[in-house]
Amino acid sequence: MTNANEYPTHATTRRAALGGAVALASAGLALGIPAAANAADTADTAEGAGHGPRIGILLYDGFSLLDPTGPAEVLSRLPGATVTMIAERRGPVRTDTGDAAVMADRSLAEAGRLDVVLVPGAGNRGTLAAMENPAILGFLRKAHRHTRWTTSVCTGSLILGAAGLLRERATTYWASKDYLESTFGVTYVPERYVHDGKVITAAGVSAGIDMALYLAARLTDETTARAVQLAVEYDPHPPFDSGNAAQAGPELKALALRLLEESQR
Repeated sequence: MTNANEYPTHATTRRAALGGAVALASAGLALGIPAAANAADTADTAEGAGHGPRIGILLYDGFSLLDPTGPAEVLSRLPGATVTMIAERRGPVRTDTGDAAVMADRSLAEAGRLDVVLVPGAGNRGTLAAMENPAILGFLRKAHRHTRWTTSVCTGSLILGAAGLLRERATTYWASKDYLESTFGVTYVPERYVHDGKVITAAGVSAGIDMALYLAARLTDETTARAVQLAVEYDPHPPFDSGNAAQAGPELKALALRLLEESQR
């Protein structure tokens, strides 16, 4: 027989969970996000019923999962922001591994005027198909006329290049830097993100979170961006110091690319 004080009761567990929920709600209020009485109070559309930025994230078959979802986690916390996943057609869009899908709530035709467009990267199959897709390229060119910021993560910059939207400087996934320069005539910059005009490109996959925080500060202010960083507890301390391609040897690079290729379908 156990002592009643030896293990927490379900009620105690529930109180702890609710305490966390209250803390999250308080964080939302601190950012100036009003509490909603019901779902209708928070309803929004890509046309932007709210006062915040209208952000559209492009999905296409074979994208890398963290490329859109990492920035979405950051940008959706901005006061009044509307973050919408868009694709050629509404519905689930599969990632490069085929193991997961993200729901596109609007088609390209339904996207409306956007303040921010974000293009994720993908493996070779997904990136090349998107670069040759006239619907995607046409959408990006049209949206870019009105955006405050046109952005990309990883090889998404190659898709921006195919649409003719890159300027003089950009970044991309480290293994695609030569292709970026030779194909689009821009200078590759080995930074986590590169700001050139109203185009902001991020390096590979996880760099999209860094870029999103920088973009958050541009869309609001540095204090708000810092608060969002704290809200999502983005304080990376990886167990290995091997994420910088400039410091990686040829064997590790070859293994990294092989692991990516083998995981993609």
